[in-house]
Amino acid sequence: MSGAKTGDRYSLGMATRRTVLGDAHVDRAEAAKTEFEQPFQELITEAAWGHVWSRPNWTKRERSMVTIALLAALGHDEELAMHIRATANTGATRDDIREALLHVAIYAGVPAANHAIKIAGKVYEEMDTKGEK
Repeated sequence: MSGAKTGDRYSLGMATRRTVLGDAHVDRAEAAKTEFEQPFQELITEAAWGHVWSRPNWTKRERSMVTIALLAALGHDEELAMHIRATANTGATRDDIREALLHVAIYAGVPAANHAIKIAGKVYEEMDTKGEK
């Protein structure tokens, strides 16, 4: 893990998580977590956000597109919707997401892509209604 202390990795992860998902989302998630969930939340903050999402090799836009394609392919609808909303912070455009979902259709299957496109459409409609990016 490139030598960062766990506390440092957690702090970096929390900062990256807030940058990608937004303060309001992270604040709600932190307020709702239970004692039982605490170790898992620490794990994903350090590993997913502090290590993978914080690496300099790809932009947040690129990571966003790959994450959305993977979530769509695996059928993780709730996480997919969350990451589509996060594109307002990552710079991934609706055209980027459309292209990622076309890849899902070819490499993971048309039903997975079809379902993900419906989720994306609903999320974008909600964002438009609320005047979000």
